[in-house]
Amino acid sequence: MTRRVLILIPALNEEATVGGVIARVQGAGFDACVIDDGCTDRTAHVARSAGAAVLSLPSNLGVGGALRCGFRYALLNGYDTVVQVDADDQHDPAAIDRLLATMDETGADMVVGSRFLDGRGSFAVSRTRRVAMRVLAWRVRAALGTPITDASSGFRAIGPRLLMRFASDYPTEYLGDTVEALVIAGREGATVVECAVEMAPRTAGVASAGVVASTWYVLRVLLAVELMPRRARGGSHTALTPQGGSR
Repeated sequence: MTRRVLILIPALNEEATVGGVIARVQGAGFDACVIDDGCTDRTAHVARSAGAAVLSLPSNLGVGGALRCGFRYALLNGYDTVVQVDADDQHDPAAIDRLLATMDETGADMVVGSRFLDGRGSFAVSRTRRVAMRVLAWRVRAALGTPITDASSGFRAIGPRLLMRFASDYPTEYLGDTVEALVIAGREGATVVECAVEMAPRTAGVASAGVVASTWYVLRVLLAVELMPRRARGGSHTALTPQGGSR
């Protein structure tokens, strides 16, 4: 059966860059779906004009909530694999094939694009943020049983097993969509690997959180991870039935 891949692009007020991201995704041969996460600018209009499918949310749900909508859209439209790409042009769509090739070669359920794998460290981050990343990577490694160098990377490919799981229940808090999702994958027994990618600095728009907010969210995520077993036992999952065939 031929794999069907959808590129999910969560966006909040990214009208300056989203069109170019879509063009590069389509140029690489993939379908694009932009999740308009309560945008107040022309992001949705630009995305539709560029030829992407657009899911417009009535209010801002955050990246995790937007992605959960995207996962459900993917399943209901017959896609079995998704790749998350940021709308701010930091992720290079040319590397999508590298993520998917790594998935094929390793049989992984998720492939994370890492800025720091194999000693790469050219992506500039503050000392505070780098320390926070190392703490998160340590916690994720404990859950997965394998080293993860870039736990907060949102550039990742997700295969059928985790796509179904995440469409039903996906973390919605800041960093939850990256870190908590990896911990969930580990506790589900899924295989997660990394491949090295380059990421560019943001050229437009505004980052979703500053240093102080990011530090607070790191602490919140670490606490949430410790409470996850209790939350999981009390949760429920909604079954979704994919529509459409392969091509």
